[in-house]
This record gives sequence, structure tokens and C-alpha cells, in this order.
Amino acid sequence: MTLSVDQIQRIAGFELNALRAAEVLGEEFDEVSIPRTGTSIYDLNGALLFYRLPLKRGRTPCGYADIAADEALAEPLLGVAMSGAWDGKALLEKGLSMARKKRRGLKYDSVRFVAYSYPKLALQFSLAGKEVLMLELHTWTEVPPRPQERKSPEPSNFERWSLLDELPGELRRTRVRGFKKRIARWESPDLRRLDPSVIRMGTLDPINIVIQLNDTQEIHYSQREHDHHPCYELRGQQTNVWCVAASVEMLMNFYRYHYDQPRLAKEMDLGTCSAPSGLPYGDEYKVVNTIEKLSSNTLDATAITNPAWGTFETEIEANRPLISFIPGHSRTVAGYTRSMILLLGKLPFRGLLVYDPWPPTDCAHPDAGGVITKWENFATQTYRYAFTAVLKHV
Repeated sequence: MTLSVDQIQRIAGFELNALRAAEVLGEEFDEVSIPRTGTSIYDLNGALLFYRLPLKRGRTPCGYADIAADEALAEPLLGVAMSGAWDGKALLEKGLSMARKKRRGLKYDSVRFVAYSYPKLALQFSLAGKEVLMLELHTWTEVPPRPQERKSPEPSNFERWSLLDELPGELRRTRVRGFKKRIARWESPDLRRLDPSVIRMGTLDPINIVIQLNDTQEIHYSQREHDHHPCYELRGQQTNVWCVAASVEMLMNFYRYHYDQPRLAKEMDLGTCSAPSGLPYGDEYKVVNTIEKLSSNTLDATAITNPAWGTFETEIEANRPLISFIPGHSRTVAGYTRSMILLLGKLPFRGLLVYDPWPPTDCAHPDAGGVITKWENFATQTYRYAFTAVLKHV
């Protein structure tokens, strides 16, 4: 089952309005409209993966929501962001212009958005069903062909890979069951009379929705939350393979250590701005070593393999940000939310506040780039490693 175009707006509307009713989404989402259609994003195997829906308040763009099209993604809502607008038409026009500059006389008969390394996106140009060029969004760097044989079990930081093809069979079957169950609840007869196309606090009131176990935590400079605002800063990766350097920078900045990405890259053997490289599989220990060395062992860093929800919850409750590795990419996590929505059965939601260094910036403009996802649906992502840092006390 693939979510159809006709279903997108209503499913997105119910998911987002339920989160607003649970106050997982704040007042900044009030009166935000959800479009009927969005940008189609494809997997590398050709399957429609998800839709990116631009959110607007009136005519003002104010973020986007990603809604799964393929049931193997576990739940319809992949994530929602208010930190950056999405203009698929403008990106397509820019991509076409950059393609002409890079390849004079380039011939193609179709172009589409693809998740070349989910959640990183690219434009794929094809002729007669065969790819002729792929450009990463924003950097417009050519994405290299897929290697004949991967050297490691996990994709590298700038390697294309298929999310659907590499999803383990049993996990896929579990996710498909969960997806179908959630869609069935949102398409129940009791909901057909509701219009969820605009996010409002009272949209779901007629069906007597009940919120239980609502818990949201965000990083602060201390655990005295009443006297200051959340304070965690986004850093864009300064090359298309320096997501690890940017993630370490964000974490160390929180603890008042100000190392820039070129220095952090040097420490982890990630090359230079002009000749960068990613962190190879098996070198995860360098993240731990770098954090401890550059903090003079004031920070005690730990790598946790295949972290469960409890890892993120425990660290955020202790007011400690984490670095999160997913296949082919690194980000940081600075908050979480969880709620149980009682509506024709249980509809739980667990989300992470993700500071993602992609899209990249560059070494000449280090203050740009990146996006804040609030919230990333925990059920729809694969978490390979979490890196924690605990401040030692004397």
C-alpha cells in the first residue's frame, strides 16, 4: 500500500492536529495550512518514498512536513520542521540551471527529487529511464555512482544508498503492519466530517480526543528551566562530508568549547576544506577520543550502539545533548517529546528534536546551513550510534 495523493492532506492534517492538541507542537503552528499536494521524493530504487509538504500561514512559508508514501517507513509523519521553508519549484529551477553549467549539452527527459542518502536529497536527471546526472540539493555537487561493492556494512557520508532496499525484511514487515494500522484509524468513519487542513488547537475536539503521558523536554544551559530559554545552536556542515565534525562542534559549543570544524576535522582525520573526507565505518571511536581530548578529559564521552529511546530520554532529562549517527549521516539531538493519543485505540508518538547540519554551508560562510527538525518521528528512523558526553565533577 502506497499513500495516494488524495490521502496526503487529510493524513498529514490529522497527524499534525493531534500533535497540536497534545501541545507537542507549539503556538507557532496555529493557523498553519497544509497543502493538498507536495513535492514527491523517490527512493533510489524508483519507489515513491515520501511527500514534502510546504507549510504556510497565509502566504508566508513557515516550514514543512514530511509524510510517508511507502508503508515501510512505519508511520505517516516522518518529521516536521519550522526552521526552513521548502520551495520545490525554486530548487528545481536552480538545479536545472546548475546541471546545464556542469554538463553542456546534457540530454534528459525526466528529473525528480530523490533521497540519495535519507534524509539527504538530490535531483536525479534521467534519459530513457537511465540516470545521466545526480546533483545534491543546495551544494549542487555531483553525487558519485553507487560503488560496485561497499567496503563497510554502512554507507559513507556522501554515498548513495536505497533506504527501502537496505531495510531488513523482518523490520520491514513490522513497519508495514504499524503503518496500515495507523492509517486505518485516521480513515475511520467518525473522522470523515472533520476538516484537518488547517492546524488549530480545537480541530479534533468533536471526537473527544484524550492526551495521556505528554512529556516534552529540551536542552537548557542548566536544569533551572524557569529563568531562561532553551539554548542550543545549529551548525551547518562546512563540506558535504563533514556532518560528524559539525555534530561534534554543536555538542562542544554547548559546553563552551569553541573549536571550528577544520580543527575538529584535523583531529578526526577528515581532511581539509579543500580536500575533505568523511568518517569511515569503524572509526567511531575518534568521536569519543576527540571530545575527551579537546575538553582535557572534562567531558566523559561514550559511544552507544543501536541506542533505544531510553538513551535519548535519559540524556535529555539530564540536560545533556547527544550526537546521533544514522546510516550515512550524523546529527545532534537536543530534545524529545512523547505522548499517547487515545483515539479509536492508542496512537503513540515519540519524537526527537534534531539539529541536522545538512544542508551544508561552506568554509567561507560557516554560519549558514543546517535545519532543525521539531519533531523527527523516532519510529521511522534507524539509529546506529548515540554519543553521550557527561561533565565530570570534582
